[in-house]
Amino acid sequence: MSFLWPGMLVLLLGVPLVIAGYVSLVRRRASRAADLAAVGFVPNAAARRRRRARHIPAALVALALVALLVAFARPEISVGLPHREGTVILGFDVSNSMLATDLQPTRMDAAKAAAKQFVQEQPATIKIGVVAFNSGALITQQPTDVKADAEAAIDRLDPTGGTSLGQGIFASLSAIAGKPISVPPNATAADLENVDIGYYGSSAIVLLSDGENTSGPDAAAVAALASTAGVHIYSIGIGSPQGTVLQIDGFQVATALDEQALTEIASVTNGSYYSAQDTATLAQIYQDLDLRTVSEPKKTEVTALFAAISTGLLLAGGALSVVWFGRLL
Repeated sequence: MSFLWPGMLVLLLGVPLVIAGYVSLVRRRASRAADLAAVGFVPNAAARRRRRARHIPAALVALALVALLVAFARPEISVGLPHREGTVILGFDVSNSMLATDLQPTRMDAAKAAAKQFVQEQPATIKIGVVAFNSGALITQQPTDVKADAEAAIDRLDPTGGTSLGQGIFASLSAIAGKPISVPPNATAADLENVDIGYYGSSAIVLLSDGENTSGPDAAAVAALASTAGVHIYSIGIGSPQGTVLQIDGFQVATALDEQALTEIASVTNGSYYSAQDTATLAQIYQDLDLRTVSEPKKTEVTALFAAISTGLLLAGGALSVVWFGRLL
């Protein structure tokens, strides 16, 4: 325990003086009782029992005084406050298919809105990074606890090219590890079996995509690598299963949400799949994130607690004195 105003503890030196005054008062009362006994005024049995308990109210009042004087010094104690901390990477699909309008105004805009909502809900103890992926992948914002930086990175995203979910997951793992993790474009599960990137159990990837994978490496195999590293993937489906048709470079291209692919990626890592069409469920992602819960000691002032204890003791002592002796002390 520490004190904000430790100098006030000097007032405790007055407590022995108060106790000495009480002892002197008790002795004077005992002397008068002895004088009365000498002339035949002997207390009855009930009075003798009350006399044996006469110090209890005074002791309670003395303790109340000590607690009150300690409260004057504004005591603090260290309290372990649990909170969640870790790293979350927002992996954005920025392929051409994200220009589709089956989510209004476009899939890309819907993904950005969902991501910004997610960023705003995070406490300062969680660092957020941003990865953009199409045929390749790029870390556009290293993990940071500055929400404005993460949101600015989200706003800069523009769709182009094809889709490689595997590259997106690899870049997200690189951002989590803080070092480049390279992989051949057509790597298979066998190629990744002996890859060791370390363990990052307090990290997670939130993958925002329509799930239409057009190039390697195998996304499920990379997801298995993430699972080995202790990283959970939470995928958000952007688009509709019915899909739509896009005009790209003069060609008509059909595109639809592939929920099966996104569900499989999340399942491999013990994560979860969500639909961006159901905005109410997006808030649940943070609750499901399997991040580390730590207890950080923090100084907390407990002046009110000592004041309450003092008040309780004072009331108890006064009540007992009134009930037993018909006076406060």
